[in-house]
Amino acid sequence: MTTTPSEGVSLGMPHLPAPDYPDDVRARLEADARDVVARYPDSRSALLPLLHLVQSEEGHVTRTGMRFCAEVLGLTTAEVTAVATFYSMYRRKPSGDYQVGVCTNTLCAVMGGDAIFEALQDHLGVGNGETTQDGKVTLEHIECNAACDFAPVVMVNWEFFDNQTVDSAKRLVDDLVAGAQVEPTRGAPLCTFKDTARILAGFPDERAGAVEASGSAGPASLIGLRLAKGEGAPARVVHPRGAGAPEDQPPAEHLSSHDAPQDTSASDPAHPAGPVAEEGE
Repeated sequence: MTTTPSEGVSLGMPHLPAPDYPDDVRARLEADARDVVARYPDSRSALLPLLHLVQSEEGHVTRTGMRFCAEVLGLTTAEVTAVATFYSMYRRKPSGDYQVGVCTNTLCAVMGGDAIFEALQDHLGVGNGETTQDGKVTLEHIECNAACDFAPVVMVNWEFFDNQTVDSAKRLVDDLVAGAQVEPTRGAPLCTFKDTARILAGFPDERAGAVEASGSAGPASLIGLRLAKGEGAPARVVHPRGAGAPEDQPPAEHLSSHDAPQDTSASDPAHPAGPVAEEGE
């Protein structure tokens, strides 16, 4: 049986070729693209930064942008599309000036990331991956940003906002919507998503002080490095639990919360562990 469009079923007809950029836009992008491609011995290696370049033009990677990348690099649009759809950093639909990402990976989630993400959805009236009606903020949950010692972390256009709470995250997005100046916890000053995409394409950040701004890992992340360099305190002997320390030596401190005694089913009858029935029942 053959279906027709009138029955609401798509016949899978291919898209018409993507339109080209206006002449002035294309000329400007071609000049930038030549600078990008010249960095690589194999031109196709320039695809990732070129996708950032076309994303900086319209705020997301359009079919026109993918056509441009394909023509510049001598690739098929299918090859470009395969890459553009693989990486979540490339947006496939219009998005906000500020990409607000709430880390909901394990540590950030249990430290409050899940609560922050849920609160921001209600506060902004948008769901995951959606943009506010004024086009200012796109909200999304994101995976680990390697800043677990600052959990829970919110990122805006890939700049860090550390140790967030529900209230501080609400103030952050309110300031973004209002156009107020917002300072990341560390790293470069905040800029729009289009500007961020151009920087990711490999073009210098021309803003005063942006290059000098930097951030680093926190103390919890660096303690292993300091110990390896011999910068930490002398090693301490931790006696087994239940074993007494020598009379002339004070009791050893627990090195971390994981080493401290924990409630078990034996000491906490209200939360028993183990099978709830005898084997075989």
